[in-house]
Amino acid sequence: MTTLQETIHPSAQSREWKAIVILILLIPVLWSPPFLFRIFLLQPFNIPSGSMRPTLVVGDYVFAAKYAYGYGRYSFPFAPSWISGRVLAAEPGYGDVVVFRTPKDNSVDYVKRVVGLPGDRIQMRQGQLILNDRPVTRVALANVPGGSACGVDDGAKIKRWRETLPNGASYVTYDCVDNGYLDNTSVFTVPSGHFFAIGDNRDNSTDSRMMSVMGFIPMDNLVGRVTRIFWSLDEHGEPHMERLGKVW
Repeated sequence: MTTLQETIHPSAQSREWKAIVILILLIPVLWSPPFLFRIFLLQPFNIPSGSMRPTLVVGDYVFAAKYAYGYGRYSFPFAPSWISGRVLAAEPGYGDVVVFRTPKDNSVDYVKRVVGLPGDRIQMRQGQLILNDRPVTRVALANVPGGSACGVDDGAKIKRWRETLPNGASYVTYDCVDNGYLDNTSVFTVPSGHFFAIGDNRDNSTDSRMMSVMGFIPMDNLVGRVTRIFWSLDEHGEPHMERLGKVW
C-alpha cells in the first residue's frame, strides 16, 4: 500500500503543476485581442456548399456576429456538454441568415435562413413558402444558368424568385425543378424555444423541411448571425471582389 501511494502521488502532483504552468502560459493568448474578438464578437466561416445560393456561394468567407443572439454552449470552442441556455439571449428575426448546430449532429456548423419562429406554421406548396397559412410574397426574376447550383448542365436555366417575409426581409431564392422533393410538404408547427430554417437554394438544401435529418433547431444551438462576406474566391481561386459586402 505504501509503495503504491508513493508511486501515484508524485505523478498526480506533476500533472497538476504542468496544468498550472500551461494555464499561465495561455493567459496572454486567451486575453489577446484577436482571440477575444473571435470568441465574443465575430467568428469567420467559409461556405462549403451551394445550399444558400445565390446569397452565399462556395468560396465565400463570412463573419457571424456571435453577440446577436447571446452566448451559449456553441458560442465557445471546446465548451463542456453540460452547459445549457444562453446569456443575453435574443431570438433571430425572419430572414436572418444564421450559423447553428443541429441536435442530430452537433459537431458541424450549418448556415441557413430563418423562416419560422416559435408557434409559426410552415409549409411548402408547389415550391412556394407558406407562413401561418399565407403564401409569402414572391416575384419572379429572370432565369439564370443553373450549373453547379442545381447539378445540371451549365446551359440549363433555373428559376429565381425574390421572396419577401412579413417583416420586410427580402432575398433571392433558386428554384431548380418544378415539384421537387421538398416543394410540397406537410404543415410544420415550430415548437417553443426553436426555429425553422431553410436554404435559399430550395431544391438543393438539407434543412428543417427534412425532419429525420435536421428538423426544428433549438435556439440554444445558435452560433451567430451572418452579417458580411469579407472575402470570396471563385472556382479558379481568384478573388471575387464583387461579392464582398453585407448579407441580406
